[in-house]
Amino acid sequence: MNEIPLWVQALVAAMLVIGGAFMLIGAIGMTRFPDFFMRLHAPTKATTLGVGGVLLASMLLAWASGLAGAHELLITLFLFITAPVSANLMAQAALHLRVPSKVAADDLPVD
Repeated sequence: MNEIPLWVQALVAAMLVIGGAFMLIGAIGMTRFPDFFMRLHAPTKATTLGVGGVLLASMLLAWASGLAGAHELLITLFLFITAPVSANLMAQAALHLRVPSKVAADDLPVD
């Protein structure tokens, strides 16, 4: 069995902690935001970064162990491509169905 260097272990641990923090922030956002449009932001941004951090940590650990880590790369690419597209489609469907928002028109920024 290959011995994994301490700096790789520390970097993997940091990526896991950062990824976990992003996932926690995304989960809190899902419960705290008041309407659909705001709740849509939490999983597509914060949770995508969280899962991406965990997958990058897994890829680095596989590389340090002498494995390819191609599965993690494909999952990461698939996630980064599909999450924004699905969020956009859900937002368009909500706009089409006229889902109400709790943000008042007076609160919107003026260009």
